[in-house]
Amino acid sequence: MKSVLPVVSVVAFLLVVWIVSVVPMNIHLAADQAARGDVAVQPDDARARQEVGAVALALRNPAVIPMTYTLDRPRLPGPQQVVGELWNTVFMVSPTSRQSLIYHGWVTLSATLLGFAMGTALGIALAVGIVFSRTMDLSVMPWAIASQTIPILALAPMIIVVMGAIGIQGLLPKAIISAYLSFFPVVVGMVKGLRSPDAMQLDLLRTYHAGPAQGFWKLRLPASVPYLFASLKIGISASLVGAIVGELPTGARAGFGARMLVGDQYGQPLVTWAALFAAAITAAALVGLFALMERITLRRMGMAA
Repeated sequence: MKSVLPVVSVVAFLLVVWIVSVVPMNIHLAADQAARGDVAVQPDDARARQEVGAVALALRNPAVIPMTYTLDRPRLPGPQQVVGELWNTVFMVSPTSRQSLIYHGWVTLSATLLGFAMGTALGIALAVGIVFSRTMDLSVMPWAIASQTIPILALAPMIIVVMGAIGIQGLLPKAIISAYLSFFPVVVGMVKGLRSPDAMQLDLLRTYHAGPAQGFWKLRLPASVPYLFASLKIGISASLVGAIVGELPTGARAGFGARMLVGDQYGQPLVTWAALFAAAITAAALVGLFALMERITLRRMGMAA
């Protein structure tokens, strides 16, 4: 309960803020719709209503407030509308349908997992090289840090265009963007973890005549496991973001990014918000999965999870 209560409190607070914000965000649209339906609205002129502040308009027309939660194309959909859209697109349609978020989620998840695997492998390899080679430490690490200063929204179209020019399309370009975002946390975490053993532990291995390889497998690598899992939880979330960003400049027909584009281009905010929340739920599930793996692994290694 001690860990659940703070989370529930924050979620409840955000939910209240969301519910309250729906009224001022949608009140002008609701007032216009009510006026077209022959409902008395003050002021009765459309131009005059636009000059009235959202809060003032809501206070002058309390009967219109419930309509702000039921608009077909609201500026800010209500929580019940987003939940309804998620229910309809997850449980009420076939998983293979283009309208199903499960179908779009699998498209995005495929690129996410491939990119995450690529980024993790690259990050671990670079971390090992940085720890054991001063040359790599002085040359590669600054470039790895500098690479993260490039905005992904600027880099993603370049990757898509360049790879498309050589005939590579589909899953791989999105996976490369995901790998780009996920490799850096792994590099930083693994370098920190591999360097975490103190001087006394390293000296003890030397007294046992242990070589660098034995020191790596027996001491450095086990000590780096907690740092690795912390990096993996960050990296998998970043990888999902990379896959979604990779779908935006391509005009993709499937994936969470494609659903967000459809919602924006065709004025369907519920589609956009449902895809956004589906992506957030997917990220939370992936992070939770790695947290479970971390707990099991550290327990089997005799470490405190």
